[in-house]
Amino acid sequence: MNLDDAKTYVEELNLKLDQSGLLPAIIQDEENGQILMLAYMSPESLAITLTEGQTCFRSRSRQVIWHKGETSGHRQIVKAISLDCDRDTMLIQVEQVGAACHNETRTCFIKSLEFGVKILKSEEGN
Repeated sequence: MNLDDAKTYVEELNLKLDQSGLLPAIIQDEENGQILMLAYMSPESLAITLTEGQTCFRSRSRQVIWHKGETSGHRQIVKAISLDCDRDTMLIQVEQVGAACHNETRTCFIKSLEFGVKILKSEEGN
């Protein structure tokens, strides 16, 4: 698929973009199901991803399109892309080459939170 065809295809998907014109993309290891990262895609970066077979995102802070691994070499080879039922989130299954996180970890999700712990609230000074 060439880029122009991919752009047309993405347009025809009728994606529900956020107020910035972006779509969240959950990146998952295709082999073991581990969630690697969350990033955002514009219609253009999705079209590039479809054309090249490697993830390409839109940076919310720098306002630029970037290819995963362009500086680190830690690429993501796309194996499958799914849209959720509302067409406002994507799940992208990849073959991860190197670390997925900019902190050089396999996944960006490295901090576990405690849950199920009873939290006591003070009621009027008690």
